[in-house]
Amino acid sequence: MGEETETATIVVFSGELDRALAAFNIATTAASMGMEVTLFFTFWGLNVVTREKTGSADRKTLQKMMGMMNKGGARRLKLSRMNMFGGGKAAMKMLMKEYHMPSLEEMIPMAKELGVRFLACTTSMALMGLEESDFIPEVDDFVGAATYVENASRSKINLFI
Repeated sequence: MGEETETATIVVFSGELDRALAAFNIATTAASMGMEVTLFFTFWGLNVVTREKTGSADRKTLQKMMGMMNKGGARRLKLSRMNMFGGGKAAMKMLMKEYHMPSLEEMIPMAKELGVRFLACTTSMALMGLEESDFIPEVDDFVGAATYVENASRSKINLFI
């Protein structure tokens, strides 16, 4: 009987830059240590993996309004604290560059290369009027909470960010 690969599951609930960076930092670290890692993007976390221009013509008025206030794309994410109309975000990006830390836009393909799985929550997608075509190609699958729960029940590490 062989040794099973350890797994980690991370729920990415927040669509804020600093929290997304934390999720990707942990995911890429765990993957580089040989763990199978799954990121489950739900609610505002979907903004991390949506294209910058999203939205089908079939959106309802409330979904269109939500989309106008909640623009997707990793490049557009704000800080959870001290964003200061983008000044805090710019300062953080300068510090990350100075300390040779990859940006979120760089971490997304890095995570894919390490084998991290990206799952988007179909229930949240329906609420926000998002379709599969609204997402970046790194997203592996579109699933419901039952898939997340099944993955999480077998995971050694399970985080909610």
